[in-house]
Amino acid sequence: PDEQLDLDDGRWEDIHVVTGALKLFLRELPEPLVPFSHFDKFIAAIKIQDLSLRGQCIRDLVLSLPPAHRDTMKVLFRHLCRVVEHKEENRMSVQSVAIVFGPTLLRPASEESNMAMHMVFQNQVVEHILNHYGYIFPD
Repeated sequence: PDEQLDLDDGRWEDIHVVTGALKLFLRELPEPLVPFSHFDKFIAAIKIQDLSLRGQCIRDLVLSLPPAHRDTMKVLFRHLCRVVEHKEENRMSVQSVAIVFGPTLLRPASEESNMAMHMVFQNQVVEHILNHYGYIFPD
């Protein structure tokens, strides 16, 4: 059934409820926003030392995503950029947002032993996309 959400309902006043719901939705997707097939490619790209080559590579990877993934990523990251713009009030810097969303948006198909190592790079990919949103998603 089409459930109508009343966002004026008091339940939604706590921003953590809304954020938690969004994170849970993204985490419960059968495949993450960055498809499993692209995980290793993004990790390899974020490790590129040459900054301009890294930027181009990540942009090309984002553009190579299936349209539904790319379009959702564009909308989500546009919103997350707005969240970061208010970091003085909400204490959500680029780094904070990356820590919260990195492991949710990009994850390997199987959780092997080097999970901690992956997490650093997952967060760096999200930071990069936030910091270079206008270049990756020119309007």
